[in-house]
Amino acid sequence: MVDRLAALLDYFSVTARAFHTGTLCGINGLNGEDDLGQLHLIRQGAVEISHSGTPAVHITEPSLLFYPRPLAHRFITDPESGADFACANLSFDGGPNNPIAAALPDFICLPLSALVSSQNLLNLLFEEAFAQNCGRQAILDRLFEVIVIQLLRHLMEEGLTQIGMLAGMAHPRLRLALIAIHEQPAHDWSVEELANQAGMSRSVFAKSFRERIGSTPAAYLQNWRISLVQRALKQGLPLKLLVDEVGYGSEAALSRAFKACVGSSPREWLKQQTL
Repeated sequence: MVDRLAALLDYFSVTARAFHTGTLCGINGLNGEDDLGQLHLIRQGAVEISHSGTPAVHITEPSLLFYPRPLAHRFITDPESGADFACANLSFDGGPNNPIAAALPDFICLPLSALVSSQNLLNLLFEEAFAQNCGRQAILDRLFEVIVIQLLRHLMEEGLTQIGMLAGMAHPRLRLALIAIHEQPAHDWSVEELANQAGMSRSVFAKSFRERIGSTPAAYLQNWRISLVQRALKQGLPLKLLVDEVGYGSEAALSRAFKACVGSSPREWLKQQTL
């Protein structure tokens, strides 16, 4: 069976850095800065979570709180007994342009009991989080990263994303076309070829793709290619070396596609990233 997440994570990995383990009491606010997402695991305790302009969320059982992008939030717990947390900052390769982070809602809250296949991993993470063993930081960071991957798998398998790239990856046929695009971005994919990859007629494929993913196949292909270019530019690679890798005939053609997708030239965009 083709791995739906392999190419995505090969190009756009996630790195975790645990920053808090222990009890939080009273009111604790996090600003949501520096292009970092966050993952909070609540082992026990009642927690009220507030975000500006939205109703508070009340947690009464062990839960996972996932912020794929920066978002200010506040925890309110009992001032004496508090609640036990293990928290990590998440850095998605490609920053705000990471297609995985961009495909997710601002905030995901799930009871830990829903993550059936992750129970042993969660137990190990909490054991490390609330002990003081050598190598603790490195182990926690890796465990948080695996939890994120298992969470992405869970969201796709349970159909918890309604529209967008991950919703397409949850579809038994559309995902075959998406995998083909992800694994061969330089190929000049036609709608007919992608429909064949998915085992669907051209018309049904095009309609299903737009409804499920929210764009045309051509637009998705271009956005995927430009995401790869943005990632490579931030890593210091020159544009001329990327032309063949993403399937454009020339540097000028790639620059035009980049500007059409992003709104600025590659050079202007890269300059903005360093301000």
